[in-house]
Amino acid sequence: MKKILCTLLFLLPFCVNASSGIELDSPDIDLSDTASLERGAKHYVTYCLGCHSAKHIRYKRIAMDLKLDESEILKNVAPLGAGIYDQMHSAMNAHDAEKWFGTTPPDLSLIARSRGADWLYTYLRSFYNDKNKPLGVNNSVFPDVGMPNVFWQLQGTQTAVVHKVDGRDVITELKLEQPGQLSPKEFDKMVTDLVNFLVYVGEPVQLERQQMGKFVLFFLLMFIALAYLLKKEYWKDVH
Repeated sequence: MKKILCTLLFLLPFCVNASSGIELDSPDIDLSDTASLERGAKHYVTYCLGCHSAKHIRYKRIAMDLKLDESEILKNVAPLGAGIYDQMHSAMNAHDAEKWFGTTPPDLSLIARSRGADWLYTYLRSFYNDKNKPLGVNNSVFPDVGMPNVFWQLQGTQTAVVHKVDGRDVITELKLEQPGQLSPKEFDKMVTDLVNFLVYVGEPVQLERQQMGKFVLFFLLMFIALAYLLKKEYWKDVH
């Protein structure tokens, strides 16, 4: 029974992904690319912070991790009037947000850890025109989403190509209907930077943890070797 339960738990993520019918794209995540993280932070403040906070990170921490001057972070990244020790709070009132969007936009500090970088990257590029929705747009990854497409000027507008599969309508492709200010390649790069920043916010110490992990594994190997030699020494006279 234990083996069956373990097998089912192992296969559950694959079953969920298969049932969604959405093939996720993978961004080029590189937390050592500080230039990408800085661009992603700028994009977040410009396009996301108006509705979504990231309250578990401070501008001071971003400056430290990206090895940037505090005045540079306040000038190029933080919104006007923010302090270096401020958290990334949204200026939108929760009551107004619920009134306008039907729900309070969530804090995105841990969104990359809960949803995954692939999901975020695909979701942000998957808005399409839908006249039946209150905001005029829908999303192939998150159907009936209450969020507007804040990147429509950069990406342009897309239309969904729908086919019948097993008697139901399935979106098989998104086609660019009207080009935006950025080319598709430039827009994908911009979204990659944004997702890269959100992955960093979800675990700012990730690179440090990975580097420390090498020394921890080396210590464990040395300890195992020492423990084995001690075991042989203690048990050599036991027959």
